[in-house]
Amino acid sequence: MTIRVAVVGGGPAGSSAAEVLAKAGIETYLLEKNLNNSKPCGGAIPLCMVDEFDLPPSIIDRQVRNMTMISPSNYHVNINLPNKSEYIGMCRREILDGFMRERAATLGANLIEGVLTDMQMGHPYTLSWRNPKTGKTGEIKADIVIGADGFHSKVAKTIDAGEVPYAIAYQERIKLPADKMNYYLDRAEMYLGGDVSPDFYAWVFPKSDHVAVGTGTMIPNKHGLPSMQDYLRKRAGTKIEGGEIIKIEAHPLPECPRPRRVVDRVMLVGDAAGYVTKSSGEGIYFAAKSGRMAAQLVAELSQGGRIPEEAQLKEYLHQWDKAYGLTYKVLSILQNVFYRSEASREAFVEMCADRDVQRLTFDSYLYKTVVPANPFVQMKITLKTLASLVRGHALAPELPTYRRSA
Repeated sequence: MTIRVAVVGGGPAGSSAAEVLAKAGIETYLLEKNLNNSKPCGGAIPLCMVDEFDLPPSIIDRQVRNMTMISPSNYHVNINLPNKSEYIGMCRREILDGFMRERAATLGANLIEGVLTDMQMGHPYTLSWRNPKTGKTGEIKADIVIGADGFHSKVAKTIDAGEVPYAIAYQERIKLPADKMNYYLDRAEMYLGGDVSPDFYAWVFPKSDHVAVGTGTMIPNKHGLPSMQDYLRKRAGTKIEGGEIIKIEAHPLPECPRPRRVVDRVMLVGDAAGYVTKSSGEGIYFAAKSGRMAAQLVAELSQGGRIPEEAQLKEYLHQWDKAYGLTYKVLSILQNVFYRSEASREAFVEMCADRDVQRLTFDSYLYKTVVPANPFVQMKITLKTLASLVRGHALAPELPTYRRSA
């Protein structure tokens, strides 16, 4: 007996899950609402994802080795990766997602373009779908369902997975003249300040022939997004002057994992599960990793045609928390400490000028490990953090904010 698995959502989480399942000989259905979808996203991926998920160079628009961090007082810190084999990959989601979906289909997943319209619980589950372009409808019978359908997940709603707070990321794709684009050849920028984001940071990330210029904020502050974006453009100044806005996009970002991520034989992964990190707002790698992790467990448990039960499938949650629980906790603490005021933002940027801090930060990001520094380096970083926080109170400027201009 071959079990049937329906994966809802064809982004990195769903495609990674479908690829593993198809390789294992499981009857796999990958339902994606729009095969031409271009998800709004900064599109930064860590080096470990390129190797781990065997991503070809063709899907990487830019290899960023220089990051400029800009404090509220306009203090600049340039962070460089001297090792030429190390970089942050910048992708367009339409290219990345399309590649991963097609690879899963090539390996045997049944790729269906359609929107999930209804999901009936039961053994088997019945998933109804409709293609909004053609009007075609259909049903999928599945023994297991993996929900990878984003923050507004219909699968999550069906299993009553619980609501979580969320933020909104907003960005403009701006096509720059060639001479301006040269500055962003291998450079990205992060801007901190209550004027560009009261909760997170703002960014200028390079793509193939344009830059993604965006910011993010929690839902209570969403009315201020247009003003935040205006301030960001002003602070970027002449570097993006003369550019043409070719696309405006926005999307929700969950702020924490959902209370219930495995119910009966339904598993949630990626944004549907709430796997976006605090502080950095990163989700692509963790989406792909969670999809792969959930699918690997299903493949292991279903050998011989057995259909695993809820208690067995919940092992995925234990594996996830063991692997990444500390990462999420550390990044949550960093956000609470360094994004709470202009003074703390100044301190954060100043602290990042230290080479030991830079190395520790990049190791954590590029390789997804929270690497403890040796005791002397750890003590140095702690003292430097405290000194930067004190100094930050003296440096913090009175910035115009969207609240005052609204």
